[in-house]
Amino acid sequence: MTWFKREKKPIENPTPVDERRVRTEGLWTKCGNCRAIIWKKDLEANWEVCPKCDHHFRLAARPRLDLLFDDGLWTEHDAELSSNDPLHFTDTKPYAQRLRDAQQKLGMKDAILTAEGKLDGRPVICCSMEFGFIGGSMGAVVGEKVARAIELSLSRKEPLIIVSCSAGARMMEGAVSLMQLAKVSSALARLDDARVPYISVLTDPTTGGVSASYAMLGDLNIAEPGAMIGFAGPRVIEQTIRQKLPEGFQTAEFLLEHGFLDAIVPRKELKPYISQALGFFLDNA
Repeated sequence: MTWFKREKKPIENPTPVDERRVRTEGLWTKCGNCRAIIWKKDLEANWEVCPKCDHHFRLAARPRLDLLFDDGLWTEHDAELSSNDPLHFTDTKPYAQRLRDAQQKLGMKDAILTAEGKLDGRPVICCSMEFGFIGGSMGAVVGEKVARAIELSLSRKEPLIIVSCSAGARMMEGAVSLMQLAKVSSALARLDDARVPYISVLTDPTTGGVSASYAMLGDLNIAEPGAMIGFAGPRVIEQTIRQKLPEGFQTAEFLLEHGFLDAIVPRKELKPYISQALGFFLDNA
């Protein structure tokens, strides 16, 4: 026999079932090198470098500029330039649609940002590529923005820094994209004649037409650890020369060992390293 009985009153305005669960999806990521599970905010605070093994994740164009410029302050140039789809190209979807999707997702018109600011108090011009924008591919707009950055650097006699992160020329623009290699390279030749320093920073990946043009034409060519750098992919090269490629082929470390790079610099040391290099170039000019 029950002497006491407690009446259960229904909870007013109960929390929906879906909201009772702790949401962790998208808050963690796995390091591709050491397989450690990393809290994304910790990764962002560490400039996208794994705190366990120092593996360098790809860094987007805007955070890259924030990393290099003093106090993260910089002014963008040529932000309005956008491709007009010269070939009206279509593969699995129209190129025009790809452009619109990338622009809406990233809030930028094409795969590169051009900015001016100060690096350790020294005025510089910097271009930063965005791999998330159609693989950081170089079309007419990327080539034009790089050429304009070179001309700006030349007119002001301010050092130029280009951070490359690209799969190469943009096939959707055909020969128009390939023409950018010659345009940018000739502009860099004028910069060299004027003895204005140009530092090229190669990140993962730097391949195709970008590596075949301005990425490897710096007065100083430096790369981040573990970056993939090359022209064609390893599989294509193996099929062409019919030979097995060496271990670590197309990594920054392999290229440094064989004389294609001047240095490999961890991301956290990149700004002081560039600052020191610019001091050497300009103080000894």
